[in-house]
Amino acid sequence: MRRKPRTQKKSITGAFPVDTGTATIIADDLRDGGYTLELNRVPSSYVVLGAPEVLTFDYMQWITGFISPGDTVPSDFRAVHLGGAACTLPAYFAHRYPQSHQTAVEIDRKLAQLVRWAFHENLEPVTIRCAEARAFTHACQPRSLDVIIRDVFSGPSTPRPLTTVEFFRACAAALRPGGIYIANIGDRQQLPNTRAEIAGLLEVFSYAVAVAPPAMLDGHEYGNVIVAASNTPLVFDATTAPSLAVKDGTTLLDGASTRRLARRD
Repeated sequence: MRRKPRTQKKSITGAFPVDTGTATIIADDLRDGGYTLELNRVPSSYVVLGAPEVLTFDYMQWITGFISPGDTVPSDFRAVHLGGAACTLPAYFAHRYPQSHQTAVEIDRKLAQLVRWAFHENLEPVTIRCAEARAFTHACQPRSLDVIIRDVFSGPSTPRPLTTVEFFRACAAALRPGGIYIANIGDRQQLPNTRAEIAGLLEVFSYAVAVAPPAMLDGHEYGNVIVAASNTPLVFDATTAPSLAVKDGTTLLDGASTRRLARRD
């Protein structure tokens, strides 16, 4: 009996033109099925085909510490991810919590098409919408979401329209009671970006918490800070990253030494 010919794996590596420049998919020689997506030569996402629950970027692991279905969010929580790239985090949540609903919002249509083609194996349960993040958020139905995650960058910084009090109010309006807003912030010494965003968030939300390595939160290094905000007390699962520091928003603004998760006065 003749065997059916084995289906060859499609080649997904190479450089591809997208609306915002060039996307490059690079295979990981040390891990079968591992790929890095670079946007204009800057690493943006890491994907392991067939293993969507693998998160190699530290800040993505930190984000998961705020989301505990059945506890901090409903088991069938609805999340919007502003900034899609390879949709690593939406795929993680969609596979880990199959009752949840994950939507990624990507402004670059060609990039979204490339990612869907290249990483379809991981992205089948993920909805991808092509839109500008601010416009999409303002168009969301009131109280329709449980989580909004902002991971949008233009170069090293988040576009300013996504850092304003007006934008934070639109996020709060789209969230259900108890909903959580989470942002990935690129910052430098003294944390000017983080402090500015927390000040704006505390005009809208009752609670704001920042997590990052201790040296980062002490204002001595450049890197990523994850900030979460909500109108209910925030809980961070420290087991996702035991070496992290956790500070409430008011602590970062006033320089106090306490690290309790305090409510805004």
